[in-house]
Amino acid sequence: MNNHIDIFNIPISKINLLDLNRQNLKYFLISLGAKNFCTEQVMSWIYNYYCDDFNKMLNISIKTRKKLYEKSYIFASEFIEEKISYDGTIKWITDINNQKIETVYMPEKKRSTLCVSSQIGCSLKCHFCATGQEGFQRNLKVSEIIAQIWQANKRLKEKNIKKNITNIVFMGMGEPLLNLKNVVSALTIILDEYGFGLSKRRVTLSTSGIVPALDKLRNMIDVSLAISLHAPNDFIRNIIMPINRKYNISSVLSSALKYFKYSNANRGGITIEYVMLDRINDSNEHARQLSVLLSKIPSKINLIPWNSFSGPSFLCSNTDRINMFANILRKKGFTTTIRKNRGEDINAACGQLTGIITNYFKK
Repeated sequence: MNNHIDIFNIPISKINLLDLNRQNLKYFLISLGAKNFCTEQVMSWIYNYYCDDFNKMLNISIKTRKKLYEKSYIFASEFIEEKISYDGTIKWITDINNQKIETVYMPEKKRSTLCVSSQIGCSLKCHFCATGQEGFQRNLKVSEIIAQIWQANKRLKEKNIKKNITNIVFMGMGEPLLNLKNVVSALTIILDEYGFGLSKRRVTLSTSGIVPALDKLRNMIDVSLAISLHAPNDFIRNIIMPINRKYNISSVLSSALKYFKYSNANRGGITIEYVMLDRINDSNEHARQLSVLLSKIPSKINLIPWNSFSGPSFLCSNTDRINMFANILRKKGFTTTIRKNRGEDINAACGQLTGIITNYFKK
């Protein structure tokens, strides 16, 4: 039984097991005649041992392994390019049928965070974000989301990097709530004890505020929520984030508050992301407006220095202005942090991901 994967010659009828969360994997295995406990065994091989060869799953019967090979496969798209920043940040690029996505690993003293993509490109066209300027190609499959984590963990082990991934953020390419079904299925694998086994408080979904999907999300899964707000009023947000013309600030925050009330993962408050744009949204008055806007929303505010890319004429607010803005919010009682730029020298910082391959290649 040859288990070598040639992804281009796999029959359409075969199922990639990385597309199946525990419940769907259980139904699939039952359809093959396997016992219920086989689900946990297969998941353990895939997510604990990073095994993609059914022949090596020795605690599973030969009969079941043969059926698995006939009906399914395990394939995680590989990283084709790697960039390493002076600050330890690593950016990986994955090629999926000649379309590119990016995944970013950010090690810190007490934790290591993996930023994953949920779409190829993005349709929201936020003016301060490089991904939005590249346009939208398609949603990622569950397996294509999961593959980023699977391959990142494998690569870190190969490098003997002992800082395991402790946090996952859906802040890479794309708007996660525009790929709701696949993102939620991927989240269940990330949280599953037989999957990647992360705590719901260590998994963050960041959204610009797709209200109908956010309303559905609270009945589907509980994870940490981050709202990409970036403006203290609709006038400014309409200009820099076209999606606001469809789902304005009031509707987004109302939906976020409903999610908070049903959530255990957000006990410390929802994270409000706010990019700092010089003379656009960074005045003292803007800070005061923001404090009023969020006065009834349990929240933590994360100020993000804007990261430049070719095209827009924005400037990042200077350090003094950002600190002043933060201090106004703190005096109003808000927990306010200033995001530390990571990986800016390799275009891996917030808002810089495009999937464009450079001539630099390093394994």
